[in-house]
Amino acid sequence: MESTEIKHGILVTLQDLHPSSPLFQQGSSLRVTGNLKEYSMGTSTAVIVDGSYKLKIDAQHLRDLNFQVGSTYQFIGELLIQPDNEAVLQARVGRNVDAIDLNLYYKSLQLLRQFQAEHMIDGTT
Repeated sequence: MESTEIKHGILVTLQDLHPSSPLFQQGSSLRVTGNLKEYSMGTSTAVIVDGSYKLKIDAQHLRDLNFQVGSTYQFIGELLIQPDNEAVLQARVGRNVDAIDLNLYYKSLQLLRQFQAEHMIDGTT
């Protein structure tokens, strides 16, 4: 029987998603946050940005999410690497996070990574 386990989305920033990153892998389950730059209802695709970094989102499975350009969103899904090395996140979860303090969010992510690096000796604990 095939496993239907849904993996948690690893917290990443858009700047973490580049071809030389270990996170830039086909099928990686990721959680990303960014400001909505554009959304096409016809293709159910969105583009989120964080500074100069951007990521295309395949939002076809997010039927109840009201997209508003300029708002901040968080998505969880699997990374699909296109033949031209463009990354697309196939979102399975999405939410508006306009109330989030992004500076505090990124600071906490930085502290989480520091803690994990100091306390996860072999990567399995």
